[in-house]
Amino acid sequence: MGKLGISGRVSLVLILSAGTLGLAQTAKPADSLPPSSSHSDALRDEIVAQERAGLDALKTGDLAIFGASTAGDAIFVDAHGAATKAEVMEHTAEFRLHDYTMADVRFIPLSTKSGLIVYTLTESGASHGKDFTARVHVSSLWVKRDGKWLCLFSQETGAR
Repeated sequence: MGKLGISGRVSLVLILSAGTLGLAQTAKPADSLPPSSSHSDALRDEIVAQERAGLDALKTGDLAIFGASTAGDAIFVDAHGAATKAEVMEHTAEFRLHDYTMADVRFIPLSTKSGLIVYTLTESGASHGKDFTARVHVSSLWVKRDGKWLCLFSQETGAR
C-alpha cells in the first residue's frame, strides 16, 4: 500500500468492504447461478456432444448442420485472426475432416445455460484441395438460446 497513511488505508478498506457487500447483495437471475455438481456434469456432456456434432458435420460435409449450431453473432479465432460466422462458413465450404480426436477435455460452467470447453484436437483432412494434419488447442463457448445450443465463440491455437 506504499504511501497511504493510516487514514488512507482505513478509507481504502471501507471502500473495498462496501463494494464487496454491494456485490454480495446483488441478486442473480436463476439462469446465471452456477450449476450444481450433477447439473454441471450433464451440462458438460451436453456441450461436448454439441462440439462433437459440429466436428462430425465437418467430417460428413454437412455445412447446414455446422452452420445451424453456430450463433449468428459468433466469433471464431485462429492463426489468421478473428472471423464472423459468414467468413467461417465461406472458409469451411472447401474444408473436410477425415478424422479427429478430442483429448484432455476440460469444462467451465458459466451458467445453467452456458459453458466453456477446452480440449486438444488432433485432426486430419483436406482444406482447399490440400491434405493436412494438425494438433490444436481449442476453446469453445456454448450458450443455449431459445432452447437451442449455439457455439458463440471458438478459438484454435496451434499445439506443440
